[in-house]
Amino acid sequence: MPGPSMFSPRRRGRRGAALTLVFAGVLATGAAAGSWGADAQGGRKPAEARLAARTAARPAAGPGGAAGARGERLVDRGAVEAAAEQAEQDGKSGAEAAAEVVGRGGDRWSSVYSAREYEGFERALDGAYVGVGLSARSTGDGRTEVDGVRPGGPADRAGIRAGDELRTVDGVPTAGLPVTEVIARLRGDSTGEQGTAGTPVTIGLQRAGWSWQRTLRRARLDTESVAVDRLPDGQAEGPAATRIKVDSFTRGTGERIRRAARAAARGEGILLDLRGNSGGLVDEAVTAASAFLDGGLVATYDVRGGQRTLEARPGGDTGAPLVVLVDGGTMSAGELLAGALQDRGRAVVVGTPTFGKGSVQLPSRLADGSVAELTVGHYRTPSGRSVDGRGIAPDLVVRSDAERRARTVLSGLRGGS
Repeated sequence: MPGPSMFSPRRRGRRGAALTLVFAGVLATGAAAGSWGADAQGGRKPAEARLAARTAARPAAGPGGAAGARGERLVDRGAVEAAAEQAEQDGKSGAEAAAEVVGRGGDRWSSVYSAREYEGFERALDGAYVGVGLSARSTGDGRTEVDGVRPGGPADRAGIRAGDELRTVDGVPTAGLPVTEVIARLRGDSTGEQGTAGTPVTIGLQRAGWSWQRTLRRARLDTESVAVDRLPDGQAEGPAATRIKVDSFTRGTGERIRRAARAAARGEGILLDLRGNSGGLVDEAVTAASAFLDGGLVATYDVRGGQRTLEARPGGDTGAPLVVLVDGGTMSAGELLAGALQDRGRAVVVGTPTFGKGSVQLPSRLADGSVAELTVGHYRTPSGRSVDGRGIAPDLVVRSDAERRARTVLSGLRGGS
């Protein structure tokens, strides 16, 4: 997710300087229309709100064209910057020239963002975005459907509901279009209005045979990356527990998790739900790990051949029974947290194998103000496991009714404590 730093945000004034170190991801299609909820049809995020993270674990040899994880070639940062600068001098698009070089490099996690896209990305990592407050999903037969509506957002005020078919955006039919393109149009990417609150977008909808159009005004909306509730004691469902659902690691997420862990009822278990978590800021994942660890290693990562460590702060709750729920939509910084708690023996991980994104990207500003976010290295869990392309394997693989099984595990952990 381009823009945030692995530890703390920093800016450099000169062109081509590193802006920040990130575990970022597929934001360009995310945060605009705006929901962080997972797609119920497979545990993956609706494209509209995906904030995937960059992560993995192998030493990256030096900058130009170095070998990365599993032997792939890293994109030459110097070549990208030189192409963008030459294009600017020739009166062409620096971003397009840079994107061509990145595309030839073959690294699916390296990307080039326009200055406006990058600003939207950073807003999303601040827990805010400009959009209409709906998430979308493909129905599998070429149609696009509203997956969820944010209460109080423009779509909600217009009476749009989950399940409505989204047929057109500004007159362009959505049939057959990738959800990512539909969301880009909702954002205003095609009109240059991306990230601008107050700009209009007209959408065509259908519900139960009734078709209509609504013109919405994009708005700046805040996201809540953490939801906390108490699961009551139930003989069938399991013992009482505190459930902490984490959708992404935007700024402040780690501290909210720490507060929720401290507020959990003494003696009750904690269910940390990372299903569908699209990753985010690494320092927020480390802060979250600190809520459950008394210091020590969270992960190691390599940047251009140099190994570094991520350490938890001392003083976390090491006694409360803890189960972590994961699935195929758990990515990057979410995988880092799950892997750390598993390797340190602090939690039992339940669910299905995670996505497997463990590469580290470093953004730099190009001549025209666009940003190239290029893979520079990979991370490993405390025991040295690589995540990239492998994911985190749960201690207990559960493909259905995972939450109930997780509460059963919590019951056993509480009984043995």
